[in-house]
Amino acid sequence: MTVNRLLITAVVVEKRPVREVALQYGVSKSWLYELLQRHRTEGDAVFEPRSRRPESSPTAIPAEVADLIIELREKLTSTGLDAGPDTIGWHLAHHHDVTVSRATISRYLTKAGLVAPEPKKRPKSSYIRFQAAMPNECWQSDFTHYRLTRPDGRPGADSETLSWLDDHSRYALHVTAHVRVTGPIVLTTFRKAVAEHGIPTSTLTDNGMVFTTRLSGGKRGAGTRNGFEHELRRLGVVQKNSRPNHPTTCGKVERFQQTMKKWLRGQPDQPTTVAELQTLLDRFVDEYNNRRPHRSLEHRATPATAYTSRPKATPGGRDDDAHDRVRRDIVDKSGKITLRYNAQMYSIGIGRTHARTRVIVLVQDLDIRIIDAATGELIRELTLDPSQRYQGTGRPPGPTR
Repeated sequence: MTVNRLLITAVVVEKRPVREVALQYGVSKSWLYELLQRHRTEGDAVFEPRSRRPESSPTAIPAEVADLIIELREKLTSTGLDAGPDTIGWHLAHHHDVTVSRATISRYLTKAGLVAPEPKKRPKSSYIRFQAAMPNECWQSDFTHYRLTRPDGRPGADSETLSWLDDHSRYALHVTAHVRVTGPIVLTTFRKAVAEHGIPTSTLTDNGMVFTTRLSGGKRGAGTRNGFEHELRRLGVVQKNSRPNHPTTCGKVERFQQTMKKWLRGQPDQPTTVAELQTLLDRFVDEYNNRRPHRSLEHRATPATAYTSRPKATPGGRDDDAHDRVRRDIVDKSGKITLRYNAQMYSIGIGRTHARTRVIVLVQDLDIRIIDAATGELIRELTLDPSQRYQGTGRPPGPTR
């Protein structure tokens, strides 16, 4: 039994005084008199809780605007484009001259049942966000898979799409479809992007073998460079690579590929060949660069606007791109220490008189200095000859200590 029913029963049925009932149940006499008046006019409806909805909402958006929000949501979703509150708000402001807050759009989408609840994600505040200050300051690149469709609608062969993206503006510089992405393809597409947009200051990719071989293991891996790396060095472009299992470092191009694949899956005619996929990619790049508002850019600008409105960065050179190392070692009984360079092990002669001596080895590319760790005395200074596995002292063998 509800409190309202108890109060009405006590006064109307039991004929108890209003003052006594109000005191017993801890309510005011004025409110109880109001409840009795409502019971006389409304009857048993007084026992049900009343709606808290106001009689009018002066700030509510017109019904036609609410319908337009739903229409934009369905239109953008059907074409594979982003259809969140920010994007809908941008289209309302730029194409319909209507300003609606993000919260209002989100509320109407939820009311219409168009928002799918998602599990809690890692908070955005926990990520360290970075962005290049100028266009061409950093280019991100990656490739992803997209399965072709057979003419009868069944899944077909796999294909790979290689993307070059400007870090500052999110401008899609070059996007191409291939049967399989290889090192020569990476080099060719990079040269085409450079010919069209200029030379970047740096590149950022993962550690895939098509992008770098200097970080891989094996006899032919560490310390070597592939054609793409040689091209970057020739142009003075700084090469950056993310750590393994850290895809957020290349998050911009990863997010671009997610948007691209969502758009591709939304197309009614799925590609059956790599050539058809390339045609769709060209359409997507034009839409993405020139007409789609980007949430990460100031004022929801398009990538083309952000890329063309600022001066471009240029390479700063790699004259100081030296490989510096500091090693601590002990001279063995035959008067030598070992040093690894370009995945090869080299022996460096010190002299048997220094056997069992603790040394500090200072390495800068091929220049090596060996210092006595206890006294600070310079024991030997040399330039490593990569063609000789043993770097002798040039002196005849001396007596042991």
